[in-house]
Amino acid sequence: MSANLLSLEGVHTHIGAYHILHGVDLAVPRGQLTMLLGRNGAGKTTTLRTIMGLWHASQGRVRFGERDITALHTPQIAELGIAYVPENMGIFSDLTVRENMLLAARGASNAAQMDEARLKWIFELFPAVQKFWDHPAGKLSGGQKQMLAVSRAIVEPRELLIVDEPSKGLAPAIINNMIEAFDALKKSGVTILLVEQNIHFAQRLGDTVAVMDNGRVVHSGSMAAFSADEELQRSLLGLAL
Repeated sequence: MSANLLSLEGVHTHIGAYHILHGVDLAVPRGQLTMLLGRNGAGKTTTLRTIMGLWHASQGRVRFGERDITALHTPQIAELGIAYVPENMGIFSDLTVRENMLLAARGASNAAQMDEARLKWIFELFPAVQKFWDHPAGKLSGGQKQMLAVSRAIVEPRELLIVDEPSKGLAPAIINNMIEAFDALKKSGVTILLVEQNIHFAQRLGDTVAVMDNGRVVHSGSMAAFSADEELQRSLLGLAL
C-alpha cells in the first residue's frame, strides 16, 4: 500500500484559453492532514477542482491510492470515498439542515435510515447541526453553514476529505471549534487536504504542507519545519507565520 493516499504527477489544467496549472506535483500522505498554501491566484482551488474531476487535467496524472482517477467524472470520484467541501460550501438554502444531510447520505431514503451512531458523532463535533436540524439551511450563520457543509461531507465514511478555506470569514471562536473538529476527524483515520489562508489554523492542524505559486507546487515538507523557517515563509508567501 502506498504511503500517499492521493498524488498528483505533472498535472496541467486549462480552463478555456487559460493555462492555470503548470505541472503540479503533490503528495497527500495517508492518515495525515496536508495544508495547501499560497497567495491568491496561485492555483489552489483549481488543483482541488481538478482532483474532483470538476475540471479535467490536460496533462499529467491524478492517483487515489493505486488507482488513476485522472479521467473519471466527479460522481465516480465521490464513490471512491472522496468528499469535497468547496469554498462556497454548496449548501441548499431552501432545504432544512436535515434535508441537506439526507441528500449526502446516499444509503438512506429518509432521515430514520441514516446511521444513528455516525450522526451522534457528527453532533458531538458540530452541536449546531443538531440544534438547527429542522431549520432552513439558508437561515444559518456563516459558521453554522460551514459546519453543515463539513458534516454533510462526512455523513458517510470517507477516506479523503478535501476542503477549500474552511475558516474563511468565521469568528475566532468558530475557527477554534473547526480546528478541534478537523483534529478529531484526523484522529479517526480520515486523510485531509485543506486549502487555508488562516495561518493559525494551518499551524495548529497541518502535518505536511505544500506551497503553490503560479500554478506549481514550489515547496513541500513538514508543517513544523515550515513554521520554524521565517525566511522561507517570506519568500514563498510574502509574510511570516
